[in-house]
Amino acid sequence: MRTIIEDLAGQAEQQIRDQAWQVSDTDRAVAAKAAAELDAAVGPPAVQETLAVIDRLAHLREALAAVALALAHVHGRLAWFLGAAATALTPVLHWRALPDDNGPTFGTIAPTPQQYQDAEDAIRHLHTALTHITRTTD
Repeated sequence: MRTIIEDLAGQAEQQIRDQAWQVSDTDRAVAAKAAAELDAAVGPPAVQETLAVIDRLAHLREALAAVALALAHVHGRLAWFLGAAATALTPVLHWRALPDDNGPTFGTIAPTPQQYQDAEDAIRHLHTALTHITRTTD
């Protein structure tokens, strides 16, 4: 996930630098709100790693929800960027933190600590990318 988000952020930066993407005031406002929500959802590694897995998963889902809500409020390149980011983060939707108790899990899996870390790093990188978008001037 982290690698995909890094690639998306690089593409966004390039499009902005090449002036293929003219960041609007609406883009900046939506990006700022989403960045703040991502920052609130997923904290620094030292904090996240001390949480119970159920809380880590809840925070990741909150972050994905923030991306989805931001996507609902924009069009054009920011929507495309956020849509691709949401797609990259979709494995989180198939994760579970609770044991299966030998029953059906609807196809969910228990992620590894490395998968949690990768997803959290992806969220942090997405936060940084959105913060850069908010600082873009015409």
